[in-house]
Amino acid sequence: MPELPLKVMMNVGNPDRAFDFACLPNEGVGLARLEFIINRMIGVHPRALLEFDDQDAALQNDIREMMKGFDSPREFYVGRLTEGIATLGAAFYPKRVIVRLSDFKSNEYANLVGGERYEPHEENPMLGFRGAGRYVAESFRDCFALECEAVKRVRNDMGLTNVEIMIPFVRTVDQAKAVIEELARQGLKRARTG
Repeated sequence: MPELPLKVMMNVGNPDRAFDFACLPNEGVGLARLEFIINRMIGVHPRALLEFDDQDAALQNDIREMMKGFDSPREFYVGRLTEGIATLGAAFYPKRVIVRLSDFKSNEYANLVGGERYEPHEENPMLGFRGAGRYVAESFRDCFALECEAVKRVRNDMGLTNVEIMIPFVRTVDQAKAVIEELARQGLKRARTG
């Protein structure tokens, strides 16, 4: 294929296909949506995992079945996210891979296993509790910490510093600042390496 006069980055949502797509001419990944990884590889609401012991027996059994091979519900969530993000990063290394942090709408989070218990009913979820506002909300901060832990493992432990993050649905400058501060608290400070 002839060299293109522009740089084309890909949208890649499925880590299982990342190495196939990496063989095509590209300049990396311009958008990898974390919610695709959560849907395909996890399927459980993060709060349902963090509050695993508070779930009814039937839900606990369903979650145990899904997390076979992992020591804890928390490790299941972080481990699967790490696996998905790292696969994307490795497939395209050293090219940039921009991973958009989770941007589920409340109705989409409710559709995850255990999610109905934790999500509000909103008339217009597209404009509701999602993106950056969710990350800094007290009710979701510890769930967001799981995503941050996965990104740290990929970048710091695995050395895949080509993985960068994108913050979705930022409504105000103050909200952007609050998310950047929360990311720093979680050990993800802005740097030259992404």
